[in-house]
Amino acid sequence: MNKLLLHPAAKPAVFVLCLLPFAWLAWGAFTDGLGANPAEYLIRSTGDWTLRFICIVLAVTPLRVMTKTNALARFRRMLGLFAYFYVVVHLLSYSLFDMGFDIQEIAKDIAKRPFILVGFTAFVLLTPLAATSFNRAIKALGAKRWQTLHKLVYVIAGLGLLHFFWMRAGKNDFAEVFVYAAIIAALLGWRVWNFARNKRAPRPVPAGRVQLSK
Repeated sequence: MNKLLLHPAAKPAVFVLCLLPFAWLAWGAFTDGLGANPAEYLIRSTGDWTLRFICIVLAVTPLRVMTKTNALARFRRMLGLFAYFYVVVHLLSYSLFDMGFDIQEIAKDIAKRPFILVGFTAFVLLTPLAATSFNRAIKALGAKRWQTLHKLVYVIAGLGLLHFFWMRAGKNDFAEVFVYAAIIAALLGWRVWNFARNKRAPRPVPAGRVQLSK
């Protein structure tokens, strides 16, 4: 599997796969294939794909560790940038179709409706992660600070889930919310478990030093 993922064509193939949902939505908009309310469909679908990509990004490390497929790590940055791409399209769709790009009305709506405020906060927090997803930013920040900054993805996942929950609460439809909640809980739970396991693991004895048994 590592050899396959390290193939030069692997990254372009993943890029095309990540772009397919957008291409499908664009084609649906062009051919009037998005149902009776295409604006609502676009807003909802791009929001759904944002949350899906956040879940995929969170799944990279557990899958890499459990399957010992280290080559998966090379796709994490691209996947994170696609999560940002879809949230930008989501925000633009809302701003255009719901608010007519009226900045004052958008600001009022964000302040007035908690679920939009939460979603906008997630977008704001995701922006510095996207802006620092390149090697020069890692060098400028330092690896430790960069890693600390990118742990915001856990907060973003929670805010995205809360945004989705409040949106579905108006329709009293929580089936998909529970699915995403279970996925995110499992992915974050794995990290907690893995951290605790590594904490308990005995540290290697430095070369030349004898470890005395108790």
